[in-house]
Amino acid sequence: MSTRELRRLPSVDRLLGEPALQKLAPRYGHRLIVRAAREALARAREEIRDGAEPPDREALAVRAATYLQNDLAPMLRPVINTTGVVIHTNLGRAPLSRATIAAMEAAARGYSNLEYDLPAGHRGHRTVHAEQLLCELTGAESALVVNNNAGAVLLALGGLAAGRGVLISRGQLVEIGGGFRVPDVMRESGAQLVEVGTTNRTHRHDYEWALAAGGVALILRAHHSNFRLIGFATEVELEELVELGRAYGVPVMDDLGSGALLDTAAFGLGHEPTVQESVAAGAAVVCFSGDKLLGGPQAGIIVGQAALVEPLKQDPLARALRPDKLCLAGLQATLMHYLKDEATEQVPVWRMLATPLEELNRRAKRWQRRLRRAGIEAQVIDGRSAVGGGSLPGETLPTKLLALPAADPDRLAAALRGGDPPVIARIEDDRLVLDPRTVLPEEEGTLLERVRDETMRQ
Repeated sequence: MSTRELRRLPSVDRLLGEPALQKLAPRYGHRLIVRAAREALARAREEIRDGAEPPDREALAVRAATYLQNDLAPMLRPVINTTGVVIHTNLGRAPLSRATIAAMEAAARGYSNLEYDLPAGHRGHRTVHAEQLLCELTGAESALVVNNNAGAVLLALGGLAAGRGVLISRGQLVEIGGGFRVPDVMRESGAQLVEVGTTNRTHRHDYEWALAAGGVALILRAHHSNFRLIGFATEVELEELVELGRAYGVPVMDDLGSGALLDTAAFGLGHEPTVQESVAAGAAVVCFSGDKLLGGPQAGIIVGQAALVEPLKQDPLARALRPDKLCLAGLQATLMHYLKDEATEQVPVWRMLATPLEELNRRAKRWQRRLRRAGIEAQVIDGRSAVGGGSLPGETLPTKLLALPAADPDRLAAALRGGDPPVIARIEDDRLVLDPRTVLPEEEGTLLERVRDETMRQ
């Protein structure tokens, strides 16, 4: 290595003049681009010291741009979901409706009456926002919104059963994504776990024996979420648990998880318990998510009897778990879609689930034609879409998939993930396939450009 070879490297200023970096200036700004250029030059110097030839200025600019986009750019980025998994937890769960986004933007743009009583002209309570809508939709007496469903369950267990027993079937001691376990949450709440029955079979008398022993503050039913209990299996229905609870003076809490307000059976799926059904069955407290089948922003929602829900609003933990103004604004807008009977048209999750197979076929064939004009012979094939989000495990909907030609589907999938915007696809039967069910209409043009460019590079 010679000093002369190091001197062949351009200065930072000259490198910044390269088109590959100049076109990124509006997006990333001068500071980050300078840092990326310096990093590219530093790595080049190390390579030259190890005996490599100095890269030219264009190659260095490309390196700097790659470093900028991969290491310095904001980590949280929009992606195009072509997996067919509607509520994809890893991809942010439910996309939001236009009205929901507009409501959140309006709340973010300036001040709001988050904790201000407009008629009275003094401090109010943020807990009132969305509560009336939730009660109207579910038939509950009272409602409370926190930041996610795990928080809702934690708050309810701690507020209603700390230091006392909570009955739960062994078949419902579930673990869902991210290591969230019902026994762990119960332990953190201070409630005492009382297991009844066996993994596959729990009977009424199992609950009766435990209730007769005393010391029980709550009966908990937990939604199976991401698995299904089949075969030689028995569980006690919610209505029967409520009947038992009333006989012993013990309320029933129902952790629904997904938060469906519409009947999934109407869309060709199995029946997912709805919040309204739990309230009507007599569950004293019902907890569910805002960003799964409800289709709104991340939130944990508690509805139920006022005598149990209202005291939770004064619990110190409620402040730690409280939602911000954007969540509340978005949740209100989402709930209005249900009250206006327009959820299947306006809430993306339900619009995707309700999309007819004929429409999916039309979209897939339209994609096929556009790619064919670019010389790419893709195939439209039959497939299945999944609900996701811990809802309706094993349940799928028929769809149409666009199968892309690729000698190495894994390599093409990686290339699609690595672009801007990233495209997340799936590989099925050694073919990379795209499911139109989870692609928003406004994303189609960008998606097909990305697919065309990356497929032709392979």
